[in-house]
Amino acid sequence: MTVDLRSALRVEPGKKARLARRDPSATPGAPGGAAPTAAATAVLADEMASLDDRLWAQRARSVLVVLQAMDTGGKDGTVKHVFRGLSPEGVHASYFKEPTDEDLAHDFLWRIHARVPSLGEIGVFNRSHYEDVLVVRVHRLVPEKVWRARYEAIRDFERLLTESGTAIVKLMLHISKDEQRRRLEARLEDREKRWKFDPRDVAERQRWDDYAAAYEDALTETSTPYAPWYVIPADHKWYRNWAVSTILVQTLREIRPRYPKPKDLGNIRIR
Repeated sequence: MTVDLRSALRVEPGKKARLARRDPSATPGAPGGAAPTAAATAVLADEMASLDDRLWAQRARSVLVVLQAMDTGGKDGTVKHVFRGLSPEGVHASYFKEPTDEDLAHDFLWRIHARVPSLGEIGVFNRSHYEDVLVVRVHRLVPEKVWRARYEAIRDFERLLTESGTAIVKLMLHISKDEQRRRLEARLEDREKRWKFDPRDVAERQRWDDYAAAYEDALTETSTPYAPWYVIPADHKWYRNWAVSTILVQTLREIRPRYPKPKDLGNIRIR
């Protein structure tokens, strides 16, 4: 039986996200195990490249992909593997680290709005405006009344983007605590991966339950009909890549980008 992947992974607007009931190791809809799913992902990559080329040529719509996850959840890997076949001309990844003094002198969406994709582009946010209701909440950097009010601001911001022609694809890469431990240990043990290890990740791991609660509320409060959240089971990287690729291709198909009509150049001859 064919699985409607977006329906299966979507956080339905108005309903609780219930992350504890979502299995991070599940593989709903996958065409098989690792090998056949990787092969299917390669086919999707070709279609995505074709759709992206038309999106860039037409310059009528844009796509914003928002990636959020616990530490080691696979945001960097998703950017590397899912988008590598697309032209860098029309695809831009933004990495939002700790805000600068200039960022903090403005509203929390100021630096975000400056990086949204232009018409024809696919923009990828590796972390995003959601850090201001996640990290900020867990570390108690602002009072609750401040971060809680941001849910409404985020909903309004995303409505503005969609009404301006941007399709928003919000993906929470959902890994288990055991899988996070394995990935952190792998970074320590592998010399080629050790550069990625950050001792702060171990400290943040102690706040796992706090982050889970923050994600639960953020997804519940901001999954809307115009910008729903999808929770991607991400313990298996091969499934993560396929699921993300599938949702992006389906989104681009719905946009139906077309090459512009050829210009009427009369009887020009090239000699």
